[in-house]
Amino acid sequence: MNPLLGISLKVVSALFFTLMAAGIKSVGQDFPTGQIVFFRSFFTILPLIVWLGFRREIVASMRTENIGGHIKRGLIGGCGMFLGFAALAKLPLSDAIAIGYIAPLLVVVLAAIFLREKVQAYRWLAVSIGFVGVLVMLTPHVASSALMSGTASSAVTIGLVFALLGAFCNASTTIEVRKLVNTERTGSIVFYFVVLMSTLGLSTILLGNWVLPSPREFALFVAIGVAGGIGQILLTMSYRHADTSLIAPFEYTTMIWACLIGWFLFAELPVPAVVFGSGIIIASGVFLVWRQHHHSYAERAARKAGPTHTV
Repeated sequence: MNPLLGISLKVVSALFFTLMAAGIKSVGQDFPTGQIVFFRSFFTILPLIVWLGFRREIVASMRTENIGGHIKRGLIGGCGMFLGFAALAKLPLSDAIAIGYIAPLLVVVLAAIFLREKVQAYRWLAVSIGFVGVLVMLTPHVASSALMSGTASSAVTIGLVFALLGAFCNASTTIEVRKLVNTERTGSIVFYFVVLMSTLGLSTILLGNWVLPSPREFALFVAIGVAGGIGQILLTMSYRHADTSLIAPFEYTTMIWACLIGWFLFAELPVPAVVFGSGIIIASGVFLVWRQHHHSYAERAARKAGPTHTV
């Protein structure tokens, strides 16, 4: 284990995912979402194949014992990807990413419902506080949309709805992945998701609204896919070098990258309510990770101590 390396890989993976999101935002107004999903997924295969080849897992990753689970995960994840990409086209980069932070909190709720996981009181408290953070973030958007013209107001409202629904789909995807890891390799889960997303995105060509990209735009699509693939690989590698509880909070560095990239590329700066609201969500998420780590440590200590006998 190398905690410093694990943290570094996690932070750099967050940078690549944010760069991918920025690229998607830059093309979101000119290309249909389905076309963006296709290029993002298809060109992710390039770094993925290199990574699997280096690990000698290409053939093994194509084997599966649960193709139905992959399809279900792909359909739900596909909805999340479509909604998330559409939200990026309508909202500031930092806002769209910040709203997505609600997904880990929604996982707690969905795990209690579908996985029958026992959710302790502190988790419900953290989830409730996180939802308050979302309301704080939404306040300026709701207020500003009320003052905007009809078209601008609708765009903001639709963007918010897409971002929230996308977060729900991403949380649902996490539940499906938890089921898949019982029988499937990490490489298989990533491989089938990319293939399914490429197929789903390509199917939208039947709608007849695809746009022929210029050489520069095509290069940007390649960069988007490669950035997403590298981010996924680095994320996977990070958990091999440090405990999940240590690395998980560094997911929130995407907010720092989003603010910097949003300011540099799009002249966007988050409003105070978004910063404050995302801070509330981040704090609740970090608390969940810390409390779970503390609980797991206490359980391990109790097991090592063994049973207590009284006379």
